[in-house]
Amino acid sequence: METLNHNLFLLINAPDHTGAPALAAATFFAEYAIWIIPAMVAIGWLRGGESHRKALLAATVSGCLGLLANQLIGLCWQHPRPFMTGLGHTLIPHAPDSSFPSDHLTLIWAVAFSLMMTARARMAGLALALLGIPVAWARIYLGVHFPFDMAGSAVVALLCGWLALRTGGWLAMPIYRVAIGIYRRLFAKLIHRGWLLP
Repeated sequence: METLNHNLFLLINAPDHTGAPALAAATFFAEYAIWIIPAMVAIGWLRGGESHRKALLAATVSGCLGLLANQLIGLCWQHPRPFMTGLGHTLIPHAPDSSFPSDHLTLIWAVAFSLMMTARARMAGLALALLGIPVAWARIYLGVHFPFDMAGSAVVALLCGWLALRTGGWLAMPIYRVAIGIYRRLFAKLIHRGWLLP
């Protein structure tokens, strides 16, 4: 399996002479596309109704669970990154920690899968799930992840999305009550003026 993982990595990883457009696109998806998640959650919370906010909160819980699961996996099983084994080309700096699974992709897909499990947010979830594809490509292309790291992220994300949905009643709802209380205090004037939904 590790040989297959290495061979797939070498097929996707950047060649010796990478063009500037490919490098710029890969760097954007590998390092900056992830910021779409907090921006989407913040905008959706400010402009959405109660059901939409609950879906976003469940997706946030899913993302947090995914990152926590990745930390536990990394503690239990250390898998070197490609550059730690001298394999391929590495075009962005990265700490020499465990590669499996990818935190970037886990966060994106955990949020995406959670939203896809909610009827009102399904299209937003699908859009995020599609965003994960170039992110996965970019992290491999730039030399900081193996393909199997991405497969692991998909499994972790799917499980966390399902778990967030199943625990929504006793986990997400108390968090929602606290979050909506804080939101209404912080933005009371804007809500009163009708600029934001209560």
